[in-house]
Amino acid sequence: MKPEKNEPHAVVDVLDVLLRDGAMVQADVLVTVADVPLVGINLQAAVAGMTTMREYGFFENWDAEVRQSAGDRALRSEDD
Repeated sequence: MKPEKNEPHAVVDVLDVLLRDGAMVQADVLVTVADVPLVGINLQAAVAGMTTMREYGFFENWDAEVRQSAGDRALRSEDD
């Protein structure tokens, strides 16, 4: 009897959607003691593939810098 793989894997489907469409999570946390606010935290996270992130304007400068430095390294390695 051979093992069969008929069931779709939920993890793969979730990763596919995250990389293709992305997900944005935002949370505000307020720490208070005796009704006195002490610490406020604003958290934002975006999870997506680089193509999706660049479509929405995230990481454009970072992506350009990384591509430029990779090109510079490739040119230096060719010169050696």
